[in-house]
Amino acid sequence: MGRPCYAKFMVVPNCTYLKLKMSGPNSVITIESMYEHAYDYDVECIEYAEALVEAETLIADLDQLDSQLPEPKHRVGTFEPMEAVKLVPVDPACPDDRALRISATLDIK
Repeated sequence: MGRPCYAKFMVVPNCTYLKLKMSGPNSVITIESMYEHAYDYDVECIEYAEALVEAETLIADLDQLDSQLPEPKHRVGTFEPMEAVKLVPVDPACPDDRALRISATLDIK
């Protein structure tokens, strides 16, 4: 529940006996729990904390590996032909319109 909720309802928690006491309309309201439930919640909390630590460690390791990788030779989105190319117009009637790049080493057929 947390401290703000305790303050709002004027709750007195007792962790030793796993009880919460608050004033009710006619008398004191007591909420009890069992030690087995408390133990199960503690185990769950510890497992969750361990998972968070493992995730943070994994993220740190991945960041370290990313910083060790060499820079890529070609940037994404750029095209640099590896061999000689020639421009072939899409429409022979309009050579200035659009053209395709094809390899200059291809046969005419």
